[in-house]
Amino acid sequence: MKPVRIRMRMWAGVMAAVAAWQGLGAEDAINIGGRRELFVDDAMVSTISGGLRMVLHRPERKEIVLETDRPWEGNASGYQSVLYADGKYRMYYRGIHYGENMGVGDTTVENHEWVLCYAESADGVRWTRPELGICEFKGSRANNIILNGAMVKPFAPDPACTAVFVDTNPACPVDQRFKLVLTNENRKDKEHFGVHVMVSEDGIHFKMLTEKRCISDGLFDSQNTIFWDPVARTYRAYYRNFRNGIRDIMTSSSTDILHFPPGKQVVRQQGKDYALYTNQMQPYYRAPHIILGFPMRYYDRGTDAWGWPAMSALPGVENRKMRSAKSNRYGTAVTDGMLLASRDGETVRLWEEAFMRPGPRQKESWTYGDNFIFWGLVETASHLGDAPNEISFYSTEGYWQGNSTKFRRSTLRLDGFVSAQAPATGGELITKPLIFAGAALSINFETGGPGELKVEIQNLDGSPVPGYALADCFPIFGDHIDFPVSWKGKGTDVSTLAGKPVRIRFALKDADLYAFQFLPQ
Repeated sequence: MKPVRIRMRMWAGVMAAVAAWQGLGAEDAINIGGRRELFVDDAMVSTISGGLRMVLHRPERKEIVLETDRPWEGNASGYQSVLYADGKYRMYYRGIHYGENMGVGDTTVENHEWVLCYAESADGVRWTRPELGICEFKGSRANNIILNGAMVKPFAPDPACTAVFVDTNPACPVDQRFKLVLTNENRKDKEHFGVHVMVSEDGIHFKMLTEKRCISDGLFDSQNTIFWDPVARTYRAYYRNFRNGIRDIMTSSSTDILHFPPGKQVVRQQGKDYALYTNQMQPYYRAPHIILGFPMRYYDRGTDAWGWPAMSALPGVENRKMRSAKSNRYGTAVTDGMLLASRDGETVRLWEEAFMRPGPRQKESWTYGDNFIFWGLVETASHLGDAPNEISFYSTEGYWQGNSTKFRRSTLRLDGFVSAQAPATGGELITKPLIFAGAALSINFETGGPGELKVEIQNLDGSPVPGYALADCFPIFGDHIDFPVSWKGKGTDVSTLAGKPVRIRFALKDADLYAFQFLPQ
């Protein structure tokens, strides 16, 4: 027995040395507690092997839910917000129309003042415009307008460049729980240039919170956003700026929504210097320590070597040429949706591939202003009936042409932004050292018919914790949002490992793993 003990000690020493060489000491373990962890970045990932790779998933296009075809709306409706509050889905969008002055030759709608409109829904699919009677438009109050220019003077030149959110700060007064971020992008207006805040109790009737602006160090010609971060317990603001001539994002944080210090440039840890027209940053509601963004990427194909000859293959070439007569980029720029992820609110992982592509439509597509993803995530019932709920996204189509803009809904599985995906030949992922709280490990995954997933809990030296080895894990297959992992002789109970640094080894075959979380038994 003595030689065996010596060999075991020698092996343990070798493994400890390897762990030390990799910088994997217990002091480096990430305390995740009972948080749900996603693979939208590499924060949890130590190594991947075999055929496993990290895969970005795209929302599935569904139906057109609204068309801005009322006289006070128009073909340039953007800067939308969507949220769920008080038992209903709510949508805020601008009524703006571009006519011949902006190179649109196929419209019959008259230009009009810019306004902010409101729609609501019981299911996130069928939307209605309530007649609110707040603002007069061409002699009638029978409309869904909640703000017009007269209501925001002298703070802003228009009421339509806005973002609306529910303030979840526990200290927020009830009559201020809905907040509207109002932008004044007129740099000549020295007093009011910047971001202002309006408040409401019902989400429909808004008033200025103060005459003073809360942010003034950006450029702001975009949809600028503010929200309450429940993890950091602070307000975070994200707003437009330029960096080296590229449209980019600034951020600032404050416990007082009326006073933000000078902002910082958001740092891209991964991702090229693409121009980001918007930011759409927000805490992911199922894992609020992760801030996700869905910016609209601006890309001018006119700067490509092929220029206009290649553009002629895109839909709507005649409209494109008319817009281009006003400014070449109006016809040659295209926009799509992207995914950002941040853990600290200041550095982001930018996925360079499009999260929302311009798509296959042969008209009213591939246009500057399309694929603008609304600010806000909402959960809706699956169209499959007995399937789990989904995340609904809303985005623009047909922007800057014709008489209206269309709003399309798209859906994604819960937590389904990015997965660790392995082919039938298999692949593995091992996490960084973690410390968890809880008694059971739950995973969000899907497999093919013969596919499967197994889980091993390891010591820091890479050896399996007795009873939690890969060979002890019952094969997992199917499609579940929250599924408890089980081991022979241990069942789902991992409570004896809580508070200790461990690593998790996931072995996949024809499977996708989206998220994991330690839960109470």
